[in-house]
Amino acid sequence: MKTEQMIVPDTVTIGDRKFSVFIDEATLQSKVQEIGAKITQDYQGKTPYFLLILNGSFVFGADLVRAYDGACEMGFIKLSSYEGTASSGTVKTGKFNDNLAGKDIIIIEDIIDSGLTMNHFVKTLAEQNPNSIAIASLFVKPEAIKHEVQIDYRGFDIPNAFIVGYGLDLDEIGRNLRQVYQLVED
Repeated sequence: MKTEQMIVPDTVTIGDRKFSVFIDEATLQSKVQEIGAKITQDYQGKTPYFLLILNGSFVFGADLVRAYDGACEMGFIKLSSYEGTASSGTVKTGKFNDNLAGKDIIIIEDIIDSGLTMNHFVKTLAEQNPNSIAIASLFVKPEAIKHEVQIDYRGFDIPNAFIVGYGLDLDEIGRNLRQVYQLVED
């Protein structure tokens, strides 16, 4: 069976907004493997609980869990603070039923910009008495951080620009893109 190579566009349009390639698929996969290897090293002899933040981290989280070489558990929770291309300033939290007491939790997040969501969520998780809480975020916007957040595993520090692809979206569109695209300002 012959495999055809997928053509990946240099630009995409979502709604009336144009985006250009920011980080290609090979670079993303290399970084995910690097983070997975570091977590494997740090959690030898432990069974971490990967807590994926939906919807944005599902692609990164799936690849990261596969890059982790050891026993692990997984859970999912929906958190949201975005509307369109900007933060709403409030955190909406979905229901979570797993007992996290005594577990080594690694929160898997797609992007941390202001830090509002993670700052709020880590405090909420700490009330469940886990053994430890770590954060792995593929993207971090250092210029935009306004709330204290300890990021233990970070992929890329990026400018304060809007990006889509590899799980990130604009109004739920663009999550399936294999590369990350940055909004082109007019």
